[in-house]
Amino acid sequence: MALTHFDSKGDAHMVDVSDKEITDRIAVAQGHVSMQRETFDIISEGRAKKGDVLGVARLAGIMGAKKTPDLIPLCHPLPVTKVAVELTLDPDLPGVQIEATVRTTGQTGVEMEALTAVSTAALTVYDMTKAVDKSMQIGGIRVILKDGGKSGRYEAQ
Repeated sequence: MALTHFDSKGDAHMVDVSDKEITDRIAVAQGHVSMQRETFDIISEGRAKKGDVLGVARLAGIMGAKKTPDLIPLCHPLPVTKVAVELTLDPDLPGVQIEATVRTTGQTGVEMEALTAVSTAALTVYDMTKAVDKSMQIGGIRVILKDGGKSGRYEAQ
């Protein structure tokens, strides 16, 4: 299988999607931020000095999805029709589970937008609580669902 973002000379290029069919497309990505129990308690009890950590991170994730083509050089600007970012406190981690769903009707998928939403939300959680916990870890960022277009449906196992 060939990499689509390189031409026959090996130079990076934006994929031409002009001949692709316009279809409904969706992508769901997930990730998490693990942290010390004290940091988890600060977030869950609403005691963070910078404010509502999960609310701000949700908005950052939505904004991140919308800015994806500005951040990832070869991404197409897409008419994103929906971005939903869910942040869930997970006491077993301890930390925050993040899931982003992005939809569009277009000629290419929205996997990068979903991944960027999760990444931006995770970075915002870190930014808002780093004063009390610099050891937080961001991880597990991956696409768990992609549907629409020629390649069809993908679901992570």
